[in-house]
Amino acid sequence: MIGPASPADAPALLALQRLAYRGEAERYGDWNLPPLTQTLAALQAEFESGIVLKAEHDRELVGSVRATLVEQEGRIGRLIVHPARQRQGIGSALLRAIESACNAERFVLFTGSRSVDNLRLYQRHGYVVSHTATLSPTVELVYLEKRRA
Repeated sequence: MIGPASPADAPALLALQRLAYRGEAERYGDWNLPPLTQTLAALQAEFESGIVLKAEHDRELVGSVRATLVEQEGRIGRLIVHPARQRQGIGSALLRAIESACNAERFVLFTGSRSVDNLRLYQRHGYVVSHTATLSPTVELVYLEKRRA
């Protein structure tokens, strides 16, 4: 079940975020990725400025996604799924839910260039690569965008 998260969910969301991004840190050899260094206070602040959704199965937190709306642009970030629950449609469901929750004309998001599964997921949902940017010596980000259908 996907629905709005509340600030009370922040500690569990942060723990899941750190678990979900461990694989990314290993892939890139970079344990300083922003999702791994984010503080609880910074995550709690995101509830003030954006939309935070969570996915639960039998009352267990299994995923989350966030977005902010800036001038009709939905900026999607931190789409996470518990590693043991990946490849079960949760990421796709979260992506559809956050797009629906944002009253945006266009959506943008990014992922690492070596995160092949993430790129495949986003492209399957109609996102196209717009540009790349360097985050660190080991991490190149790929930005993707999509117009509302």
